[in-house]
Amino acid sequence: MSSSASDKPPGLRTGTLTTADITFFVVSAAAPLTVMAGVAPIALVLGGIGAPAGYLIAGITLAIFAIGFTTMSRHVRSGGAFYAYIAQGLGKPLGIAAALVAMVGYNGMEIGVYGLLGSATADTAHALWGVDLPWLPIALAGLLLIWYGGYRSIDFGAKLLGILLVAETGILVLLAGGVLLDGGADGLSLASFAPGNVLVPGTAAVLAFAFSAFTGFESTVIYRREARDPARTIPRATYIAVGFLGLFYAFVVWTVIQAFGDDRVVAAAAGDPGGLFFAAITTYVGPWAADLMHVFIVTSIIASLLAFHNAINRYGLALAEEGVLPAALGRIHPRHRSPYVAGVAQTVLGAGVVLGFAAAGADPYTQLLLWVNTPGMLGLMALMLLAALAVVRYFRRVPHQEGALRTLVAPVTAAALLAVAIWLVASKVALFTGASPTVNAVLVAVVPTILALGLLLAYRLRRTRPEVYARFAEEPATEQPTDPHADPHAAPHTEGADPSCPQPPTSSSSTPASATPSSPGTPLSPSATD
Repeated sequence: MSSSASDKPPGLRTGTLTTADITFFVVSAAAPLTVMAGVAPIALVLGGIGAPAGYLIAGITLAIFAIGFTTMSRHVRSGGAFYAYIAQGLGKPLGIAAALVAMVGYNGMEIGVYGLLGSATADTAHALWGVDLPWLPIALAGLLLIWYGGYRSIDFGAKLLGILLVAETGILVLLAGGVLLDGGADGLSLASFAPGNVLVPGTAAVLAFAFSAFTGFESTVIYRREARDPARTIPRATYIAVGFLGLFYAFVVWTVIQAFGDDRVVAAAAGDPGGLFFAAITTYVGPWAADLMHVFIVTSIIASLLAFHNAINRYGLALAEEGVLPAALGRIHPRHRSPYVAGVAQTVLGAGVVLGFAAAGADPYTQLLLWVNTPGMLGLMALMLLAALAVVRYFRRVPHQEGALRTLVAPVTAAALLAVAIWLVASKVALFTGASPTVNAVLVAVVPTILALGLLLAYRLRRTRPEVYARFAEEPATEQPTDPHADPHAAPHTEGADPSCPQPPTSSSSTPASATPSSPGTPLSPSATD
């Protein structure tokens, strides 16, 4: 090997992640078990037995968004994902503003969940062993654990998330299987999908919760540089993730309705929302399964934290390479090939926020989780809306062979539906936070404020650092070099290719486990992507 080649700084481990690996990352970010056990009972209280349809509607909306989103992923090869798409389609000022929103959004989706980790782990210890643990040491230990997971290689993280995801979805499948084999409380019914039960006033609130349950699925594109054949792997993983989540959420909620009966499930959920799933699995499977569910809720939260931590690190890496963030954040570990400095910075930031809330005497769930998580979720939804609009404008300006369905009809439809979804979440924000009107107004205002600050930063960069502004979100001139440590039998890395559009696959994101009816707020999915 030549001296110049040996002195070259290490890059990310290219050609490593398969479709399954990327799917594990994004579905883990959504934390399916935590969303179901913690959030679905509140959706049932608000929307009645038609709640399963709300998850299907949200899934269909995001699948429509994925059509244009994944089409653009074959044309824009930058590691910046959302902000790169927005910069290429809507201009660099909005792209730079989107980068700031993405960093705040993903950090908000992750850091708040450390409060949930502390409170849910303490609840689990009390439920299983009668031990009362303080939440802060648990949260700090979680910070170190997640840092180590992000420090290790990306394939290590994919394997770990695969194991944790199988555990949390497996316990829900076990619950559903027990209900179906027993025939439910009154026999199986499809009344949940009848128009009279779906088209009710409470459906708007259900949709707000349902959209929050998918947060993080869009982060597939962040792993482009580490994916095998990203032009095909990224779209497949995106469709599989959103399809799986939509169908799985609706199926699980429907089976829990069958467990209690159409006429009694809403009263049961209102009486003990945090215990609804545990009561069902105790009745239809056994107390041992309820104990496992307590443990797997904790591992579900850990999986979500690790998935978001990896996504944030790669955003930090991309912005460091752009010259927007300090160059040190772009350093890659020579052995693990991970953006380890960005991981340290993110962990330090998380520790600062967690310790700050603890010093103020804040509640780990109703304040640390919900107050930090809510603007993060709104930020990622705003990025999806901007990305959908960017798809339309991008394909109006560049020559391509994509059809109008992918470049116009689907993204315009998705933009309209996402605008409605954002309005639903913002208008129902009190259901998520349980906070005062003043606090809610501040939380909703965070995203437009960050967007405005990002635009000011963009104009300042254009004036004071024109070379950084000029190359922001530009397409890489050459392919990424082949990783000498990659699997020699892996599919060839064709990141720069623009193949004809393949048909998408046809396969169809929190509260602590022991949340009580008196909980002042309802949670968000601790999930989150791009």
